[in-house]
Amino acid sequence: MRAAPPATVAVGGALRGGGERGSGGAGPRMESSDLGGRQQGPIWHRKPGPAARRGVIVNIIHSVKGYHSKTIRFLNVAFDSSGDSLLAGDHQGNIYVFDLNGNRFKLVQRTMQACTALAFNLRRKTEFLVALADYSIKCFDTETKELVSWMRGHDSSVSSISVHGSGRYAITTSTDTAQLWDLDTFQRKRKLNVRQSVGIQKVFFLPLSNTILSCFKDNSVFAWEFDTLHCKYQLPTPVEGSVLLYKVFAVTRDGRIFVAGGKSNHLHLWCLESRQLIRIIQMPAKVRAVRHLEFLPDSFDGGSNQILGVLSQDNIMRFIHIETCKLLFDIGSHEEGISTAATSPNGRYIASVMENGSLNLYSVQALTQEGNKNELPGGLNKKRLRALLKGFGEYPAKYRMFVWRSLLQLPENHLAFSSLIDKGTHSAFVNIQNEYPIKSRKLLRVLQRTLSALAHWSAIFAETPYIPLLAFPFVKLFQNNQLICFEVVATVVVNFCQHWFEYFPNPPVNVLSMMENVLAHHDKELLQHLIKHNVTSQVYAWPLLETLFSEVLTREEWLKVFDNIFSNHPTYFLMIVVAYIICSRAPLLHCNQTGDFEYFFHHRNNLDINVVIKEAYHLMEATPLDIHPQRMLDDFIPLTKGQYPVFNKYPKFIVDYQTRERERIRQDEIEYLRERQLAHELEAKAQEQKAEDEAWYRKQELLREAEEQRRKMLLEEEEKLAEQRQRLAAVKRELKVKELQFLDASRRRFLKYQQDQCQMELKRLDDEIARKASMREQETAATLQDVELRRMELESQRQLFEQHLIKDQEAVTKQMKEEVDARRRRVDLEDHLVQRLMEIDREEKQKADIVTEENLAKAEQKRIETDWRLQALHKLRCDDQDREKRYEEIAKLLHDNRVKEAELLKALREAEEKKWEEVIQKKAQLEEEQKAAAAANEHRKQFLEDKMNDALELAEKLQREDGYFERLRDLKAGRTERGVELQQVPRSGNICLNDLSASESSSHMSLDRRREELACQERELMAEVRRLRQKLTSQARTRHPPTRFQATKWTP
Repeated sequence: MRAAPPATVAVGGALRGGGERGSGGAGPRMESSDLGGRQQGPIWHRKPGPAARRGVIVNIIHSVKGYHSKTIRFLNVAFDSSGDSLLAGDHQGNIYVFDLNGNRFKLVQRTMQACTALAFNLRRKTEFLVALADYSIKCFDTETKELVSWMRGHDSSVSSISVHGSGRYAITTSTDTAQLWDLDTFQRKRKLNVRQSVGIQKVFFLPLSNTILSCFKDNSVFAWEFDTLHCKYQLPTPVEGSVLLYKVFAVTRDGRIFVAGGKSNHLHLWCLESRQLIRIIQMPAKVRAVRHLEFLPDSFDGGSNQILGVLSQDNIMRFIHIETCKLLFDIGSHEEGISTAATSPNGRYIASVMENGSLNLYSVQALTQEGNKNELPGGLNKKRLRALLKGFGEYPAKYRMFVWRSLLQLPENHLAFSSLIDKGTHSAFVNIQNEYPIKSRKLLRVLQRTLSALAHWSAIFAETPYIPLLAFPFVKLFQNNQLICFEVVATVVVNFCQHWFEYFPNPPVNVLSMMENVLAHHDKELLQHLIKHNVTSQVYAWPLLETLFSEVLTREEWLKVFDNIFSNHPTYFLMIVVAYIICSRAPLLHCNQTGDFEYFFHHRNNLDINVVIKEAYHLMEATPLDIHPQRMLDDFIPLTKGQYPVFNKYPKFIVDYQTRERERIRQDEIEYLRERQLAHELEAKAQEQKAEDEAWYRKQELLREAEEQRRKMLLEEEEKLAEQRQRLAAVKRELKVKELQFLDASRRRFLKYQQDQCQMELKRLDDEIARKASMREQETAATLQDVELRRMELESQRQLFEQHLIKDQEAVTKQMKEEVDARRRRVDLEDHLVQRLMEIDREEKQKADIVTEENLAKAEQKRIETDWRLQALHKLRCDDQDREKRYEEIAKLLHDNRVKEAELLKALREAEEKKWEEVIQKKAQLEEEQKAAAAANEHRKQFLEDKMNDALELAEKLQREDGYFERLRDLKAGRTERGVELQQVPRSGNICLNDLSASESSSHMSLDRRREELACQERELMAEVRRLRQKLTSQARTRHPPTRFQATKWTP
């Protein structure tokens, strides 16, 4: 049976040749998660969004750190039926379950040997099957981590496990046999044996049917009835002369399409219903062999999957559409190759085992979006446009507007734009010609309409002062198509002005900070120069942003720059601003005035724009992820069709306030205009009244002329009345004179009244000044008394503080002695602890070495086969020798440590002995000084007693001589007997009155003289006592200086 040769379709289409990924390119780095020694934990710390690099959600590695750090390679992956849990096994037998919804991973089993295949049990969700390197299959439970069953029967490595849709049966395949297992009893039901010369490629269940498909190495494919195991049919032999040998297979979820590939760039598509070869797909010439096939499910295709993943020999997995044969996207690269891959049943994730042993998890949504990014309206391809731009530096002027419309994906919402235009001119731009006097009336009208439409679309644009500068270049380009002009400006604002309005009305400091970080990373010297001259990012970056380079570039340069901006990520716009600054570093470094910097960034400069564009691409690739603006900015998002998106990324309360203020000002202007109109009307009425008055005067002139004619007739009567008029004038003159006299009297009386009032006011002010001066003197006296009282209080506080200082000094002295004792005890305790820690460290090292040796021996014994025992023994001997060398080094280090410890102990003992000697010397010195002080005190007391005795003896001598002076005796006896001896008169009757008076006078003179001498001696004695006390105090201070305690601190 042979099939008719189908048409061969080459993979290509819009993305042909453009789907290959190189090693370069700027983009955010992927989230990486190292399992390490953890048994559970989060998979990622921050899940990347759709902008993740090449759709990679997370890169999972399993590294082991130790004496020899290494990475444990993952070998196999499998999804459960929901597609939200992932099973992965490495070559050491560690099995992990990754919960993608809960962002958790868990180590569920350690099999201690490499796994060759994995599969979930579809009936019992917590069980999974794992094929091991010893040809056995085991079933484990992920919750209890217990072994459920152990199935044996294969004589070679199991390459695949296929579970029936009911979850009751499973087929395991090796190169020589395929076995059918009952997963309820874990017993083998059937076994498929083939000749050794034929060999089995794969045996698996067809989805949604009871059919088993077996594929053999001779390209034969058989379908078997599951219940009876009778052969249902055999696919026909491929086209004659075909050299394609089937190696890998895949089938759609509905079981209708069967795909086979091998060592060729051709894929055979079979329809299992008609059993015919319906299509041969030719992969690109770079594909020489196919290693793995996997259909990518879709929630809306009903199981008839259309996207096929093809893993080729270059370790790149390309996803193609089997109907259109277009290459949609690819994963992997030559540097980061893929070993095997699996897709989730829900079509959301792709898990791939990389060549370096890590595990990559991809987001299908991000990959499809990335693939769709290259498809543009109008049949253009973004990658081809970039290649054209890279080759020529700019787009052709003839097709530039068409290319821009395609790159920006303008929706051309005519109805929505008409509704904005119908709202009329916005009040914020009614008088825009006053601020921007444009000669062309058409250009001014288009600018006014575009700005009004933007203001009606979002209120922020009515309050943004730089929006006319931003929109004017596009208005000038698209002035003949206002719809395109508006949508281009709106697209630029939404995508290339992200986060600009978050700090409104201030400049976007967040965006300026990102640019400053990039400038600091690539040209720190230039940034330091700008900072030195107080030039901020609002001076060197914000003018370029708010004007979109329109002030510093010519028309041709501006168009070339925006060719590159529209063809790249929105981040490129910020990078080209930084590139412009870096390329201008030479003139900027020569500027040292703020005005020079401002002039530079507001006028055109002599700069090659091609160099700036090239530098911007370099910054996109060389900027680290942590400061790359792409981490903060979203991907390009076109305007929605039908209705424009809501733009509210700004502080609404500020804009509302400014809108209210603007409306209030507008109302004020309307009121002013109304009043001015009213004034004009009043002026017109005044002119009309003036005209009426002039007409009236003319009529009066005519009447006057008529009156003059009649006056001639009445001249005689007037002459008669002249005398009466003269008399009347005289009367009036008299009345006028009297009125003037009366007015003069009134004026004089009023002046006198004013003078009296001024004098009274001056007197009142003098009294007030005197009263305030008196109060100030009283306050000054009270203040002086308060100051004196305060001085006395301070003096008492000073004395009290001196007493406290003396007490604190005694307490500090006592505390210092206690701290010295405590420090000595602490040093002894720390020495003991150090010795104990060293012993424990040696014991722990010995235990760790023993455990390491035991683990190494066990691992080597389990892993190495019988025929490698001799090599293992040789390796163990080498390890023993190395270990002996390490032990010798450790013993040497321990010996050196003991020698150093002995030297340290000896130095500590010597220091301690020196300290004790110093203490003994200080104690002996203290005792000597105490003895000297005691001797000085005894000498001082003896000296005072001697002086006092001399004084008393002298007084007694004078008393005996005179008999009248007893002052010193009163000092000694403690009583006063002044004048007693003077009242005693001799009782001898022979003495006369003259003799008595002479005796009394001589006695009084002698007493006064001796009193003076005694007082002088007493003063000399007290002065000598004071000198002796001062001398003793100075000697004591010299011998025992006051103890000064330095700041103490405990040191470890």
